[in-house]
Amino acid sequence: MNILALNPPFLPKFSRASRSPAVAKSGTFYYPLWLAMAVGYLEKQGHTLLFIDAPAEEMSLQDVIDKAVTFGPALAVLDTSTPSIYSDVNAAAELKKAIPGLFTVLVGVHVSALAIQTLELAGALDAVAFGEYDETLAQLAAVLEKTARQNRDEALTGVAGLAFRTAEGTIRKNGARAYIEDLDAIPFVSSVYKKHLPLRPYFYSHSRHPLVVIVTGRGCPFQCTYCVIPQTLMGHRYRKRSLKNVVDEFLYIKANFPQVKEIMVEDDTLTADKVRCRELMQALIAAGATTIPWSANARADVDEQTMRLMKKAGCRLFCVGFESGDQQILDNIKKSTNLATIRDFVRDAKRVGILIHGCFMVGNRGETKATLQKTLDLALKLNPDTAQFYPIMAYPGTADFDYYGNKGWIVTKDFRRWLTPEGLHSSVVSNPDLPYEYLVDFCDHARRAFYLRPAYIARKLFQAAHRPTEARRIIMAGLTFMRYLFAPSRTGKKDL
Repeated sequence: MNILALNPPFLPKFSRASRSPAVAKSGTFYYPLWLAMAVGYLEKQGHTLLFIDAPAEEMSLQDVIDKAVTFGPALAVLDTSTPSIYSDVNAAAELKKAIPGLFTVLVGVHVSALAIQTLELAGALDAVAFGEYDETLAQLAAVLEKTARQNRDEALTGVAGLAFRTAEGTIRKNGARAYIEDLDAIPFVSSVYKKHLPLRPYFYSHSRHPLVVIVTGRGCPFQCTYCVIPQTLMGHRYRKRSLKNVVDEFLYIKANFPQVKEIMVEDDTLTADKVRCRELMQALIAAGATTIPWSANARADVDEQTMRLMKKAGCRLFCVGFESGDQQILDNIKKSTNLATIRDFVRDAKRVGILIHGCFMVGNRGETKATLQKTLDLALKLNPDTAQFYPIMAYPGTADFDYYGNKGWIVTKDFRRWLTPEGLHSSVVSNPDLPYEYLVDFCDHARRAFYLRPAYIARKLFQAAHRPTEARRIIMAGLTFMRYLFAPSRTGKKDL
């Protein structure tokens, strides 16, 4: 079967696959990771895929339609996000209009949380695959190949993880699909990139460019109230690829991507299972798979011994969600970390020589102006290599969405307003003391306070001059980021 897999057009450099989809001020632009893995899985079943990442290739909807019509798909799979959902639905409708008989299915975190509500947005939508969708799409494609159009309803009812529109126009939602246990059965996502995608557009401000993004496992065992991927797509059990399978992908990247300067490991938390993490490091070292530096998402509780092994295996940077400088707020959002451990972690990482990209989030449960200042103070004290400050975004399907919704603090359910008109991070959570405009402005203020310190600027100039491998990403991120540092605030700098 011919299948179109589409990361639909929306805004230029819109990172739909980000945990907080937006146009990043740092220029960061994500690979469509989960969609790419599904492409590989469908190709393994014998299907022919046209994989288009429209934001990466700066393609308009008409550009996409023209290519799709020439290709002639029977099934179109479209990725989605909360801020872009109305545009995503429209893209599916326009494709269906241009290709008679096309079956359209939407995937992603938003539709996983709001499957029925999404199908109600437009009669042109045929289905939603909710949750982890690789096997759901494979079964759906098999049903569409084998079953005549007029007899599909009964067959589609047997596809777990699918909500669909019947021939009569009613909407049915099937039971959830079990998670994939054998992740080794999914082809290397890097092999999908090599076949289908250009590398140049994809950029992480904290990573060397160009880079390749992979995962060594799916799911996160922690219960953070705000984190959307475990709560909607991948679950709270950390399912891991075999050590050999991961090592083989590192070696595949080494052999097939001579231009790649870094691998980003996008597991929710690579260090969640410390025993397996150490075993993986030893396997990478033993196989000689450590020549390309790599970074990973980590929790702020890694011990120094494990860090040293990770450094030996090629680890260059940890991306860490510190979130707040107030212990009560960390407890409120079920972060399961404490400030003393965070400080020890940063001290040890600097001693070992692993850089840190620190993530700080404002507007969490219990937030006040005093706790906002504590968070900024912590960021300045920890002094990571880079930092990002962003306002709370309570996405559908998360515990935070229910919490803030029940309090009446989500100011709009018009998902178009969940970003600024330019596509930048905003927020729709306002408590009586901290309107969302104030949270957005505080993040701007915090960035200025962090990045415009003379000592920090001097450090980055020294880093760029003495570590040429870091200079490229510093310049690329800096050129994009600087234009946002001096933007006027909505509430006034004096108030902040």
